[in-house]
Amino acid sequence: MTKTRTNPTAKAEFVVSRVFAATQERVYHAWTKPKQMAQWWGPETFTNPVCDLDVRPGGAYRIVMRSPEGEDYPLKGVFRRVTGPQRLVMTMDCSEHPAAWHDLVDPKRKGNPNPAGEMEMTASFGKLKARTKLTIRIGFKSAALRDRFLKMGMKEGWSESLDRLRALLAKT
Repeated sequence: MTKTRTNPTAKAEFVVSRVFAATQERVYHAWTKPKQMAQWWGPETFTNPVCDLDVRPGGAYRIVMRSPEGEDYPLKGVFRRVTGPQRLVMTMDCSEHPAAWHDLVDPKRKGNPNPAGEMEMTASFGKLKARTKLTIRIGFKSAALRDRFLKMGMKEGWSESLDRLRALLAKT
């Protein structure tokens, strides 16, 4: 079993990496094909009824994660750089998440509709023969904001998501 490694202390970013027993191309496709991404994105009890990806520089994406209680958590953004199968760089905008989620991000937000702001995520796919090292970096506007996301369960959510990705890759 591979371990998820995280480094929450560097700058204002969250870093998680994991090695998968799949080729670089296979792992990259799991990130760029909507039907595949919808099967693994998000915590284990969530589904993704919407997963639209226009994987090209300037192309938009939208993923709607649905909790077991039926609450939707839409995520949208733009692909800034696409260097397949080595790297994807995209923005992350959680502005359409429920108000209660925004209140957890900043209980004193007073009218700020998106206290998380726009984040940037880089997914790097390192080739290791028939294996791939996936490294995800998420940049936040401050270390304090990153720390609030960690308190809200970001590390655990990404771990579950990557477990789901590993299971998907094992099927094919």
